[in-house]
Amino acid sequence: MAYNLSASSSTSLSHETHLFCNSLSPASVFQLRTHISLGFPLKLQSTKPCLRICSKVSLQEQSLNAVSQDSEIPDGRTISSSKSDIWVNPKSPKALKLMRKSYNFRYASLVKIAESLNSCNPVEEDISIVLNTIGDKIVEQDALIVLNNMSNVETAPLVLKYFLKRLKINSEVILYNVTLKVFRKCKDFSGAENLFREMLESGVKPDNYTFSTLISCARLCSFPEKAVEWFEKMPSFGCEPDGVTCSVMVDAYGRVGNVDVALSLYDRARSEKWRLDAVTFSTLIRIYGSMGNYDGGLNLFQEMKVLGVRPNASVYNSLLDGMGRAKRPWQVKTIYREMLANGIQPTWGTYAALIRAFCRARYGEDALAVYREMKEKGLELNIVLYNTLLSTCADVGFTDEALEIFQDMKSSGTCLPDNWTFASLITATLSEMLEAGFEPNIVVLTSLFQCYGKAGRADDVVRIFDWLYELGITPDERFVGCLLGALTQLPNEEFGKLALCIEKANPGLGRIVNLLVNQENIEGETFKNEVRELLESIGADVKKPYCNCLIDLCVNLNQLERGCELLDLGLTLEIYTDIISKTPEQWSLYLKTLSPGAALTALHIWMNDLSKALEDGEELPPVLGIHTGHGKHKYSGKGLAGIFESHLKELNAPFHEVPDKVGWFLTTKVAATSWLESRRSGDVVAT
Repeated sequence: MAYNLSASSSTSLSHETHLFCNSLSPASVFQLRTHISLGFPLKLQSTKPCLRICSKVSLQEQSLNAVSQDSEIPDGRTISSSKSDIWVNPKSPKALKLMRKSYNFRYASLVKIAESLNSCNPVEEDISIVLNTIGDKIVEQDALIVLNNMSNVETAPLVLKYFLKRLKINSEVILYNVTLKVFRKCKDFSGAENLFREMLESGVKPDNYTFSTLISCARLCSFPEKAVEWFEKMPSFGCEPDGVTCSVMVDAYGRVGNVDVALSLYDRARSEKWRLDAVTFSTLIRIYGSMGNYDGGLNLFQEMKVLGVRPNASVYNSLLDGMGRAKRPWQVKTIYREMLANGIQPTWGTYAALIRAFCRARYGEDALAVYREMKEKGLELNIVLYNTLLSTCADVGFTDEALEIFQDMKSSGTCLPDNWTFASLITATLSEMLEAGFEPNIVVLTSLFQCYGKAGRADDVVRIFDWLYELGITPDERFVGCLLGALTQLPNEEFGKLALCIEKANPGLGRIVNLLVNQENIEGETFKNEVRELLESIGADVKKPYCNCLIDLCVNLNQLERGCELLDLGLTLEIYTDIISKTPEQWSLYLKTLSPGAALTALHIWMNDLSKALEDGEELPPVLGIHTGHGKHKYSGKGLAGIFESHLKELNAPFHEVPDKVGWFLTTKVAATSWLESRRSGDVVAT
């Protein structure tokens, strides 16, 4: 469709049917100019080279919105009643002069001006110097050509301002829309939003093309939520999205997780025959995979090929990932072969999907083959892929390969081993240990428990627990403590798996855990008595770990009152000692030996004690401090200092870490008093 640059908004650029391929190239701008054009005869009267040039060749026509009956018609024939054409020998000096007045020459000069503006200082004076070279007779078409060929978001708004001041335009929205394309080209979405606001402040009403450009800009910048936001604003400005815009929104809604709207738009796209691109199909296949509808993803893949949409790497990656989730390694191999046969080069995402798929199916050799191909191509693995490979090697008994991957991981310089890494390594070496005829003892199994617990691998913890009983080993207090610690590392929905194991290993502890997990209504003293009985029945070396883990469990379950009761009991039984220190110069809270949950609970109680001291008229010392230590805690794998730094910020507490005293957070009497008084208006619950 040809545009009319002087038309009303109803026939403006907003009726463009292509959302992402809009262009004001010489070919398309040629269709927008007036009927006076370069004319070459269909039948030459001489075999000698010659040039036929119209008597008027300037683009600076005043009747830009007129399309005469002498215009070129679609089939290429030219109907002309004008007899003003002349023949000029292209070798003559006159031909050069006439060519300089031609459309193509002017277009090229405007493109050079746009290039100069791209490298120009974003100052109005410098912009004016460059644009004044166009001359006084500037038309809207000149402005469009210049802006469309720009790629500098700092100078483009000044160029727009220049043209708006000097041109009498029927529809200013056209110039704004082309300027928005500059921001889209540079992937500057915030700048595009700012220009839109300026547009509204100037009284210019946006049209469909305005919104489609903003939406496509958000898409290019990977801001699907912004694309959704602008799409949903369209009706408030009286704009009705067309099929092209709606088809783009299938991808945007899918990426923000609004699956129902995405699928609804896709159904509409099928019925109304919208054109969908490969990126949209990739998102839809990923949606089907996340829903567990793997056959639906395959059907969609076949449908897109029937519609003539060529799958790209993103589509294949989504499909490979879906088939991997479905544990269909044979289909993964088929799809990958098709991808290579179609000339699509695998990306990092392709290899990652292949490794995940083969590891889920325990296709160890295939997973290792993909890993080695990645290394040959110089592609780096992340911690997740390394751990996935190590876990598979452990499960299928590839001990040597696991050690090879572990060494590669350490030498990569980009990935550091974590709890999951070592848990997989232990499992791999355990397999070798069993093959050598050695059976694990309580020490080995306890170490496994700790590793799997910290890695949050509940099923593996249960497997080791069952194995313990199969070997005829009775769990000791340290083993049960590790089981309790593993429970605190799990998400709430998986508590039940380990609660059963704890109840089997230690019925008394199991009852207390079930009281907390099930949030049973029991009086405080009754609860404390049950915990007291448990703690008094176990060895001194495990009392603090048990108490720490139970308080952590209370904090995880948002049962702060129970946590306070347990901490109070720990202080009463002298499990916790020397937590609070008071001198005339400084009051301190020592948390170094506490777990994260117990430490946060102690902070909550101490803050309340400080508030009560103020209410009773007690004078605070000049300095108040919290000592967390600077190491990682063995129960959480995290440093208390890092946990407290973020938590104190949430409370807006005036404690700040002291650079020359690592692990100390200090504040002054004045700051503490002001903050504590501000808390009196409401209860602050530390969690």
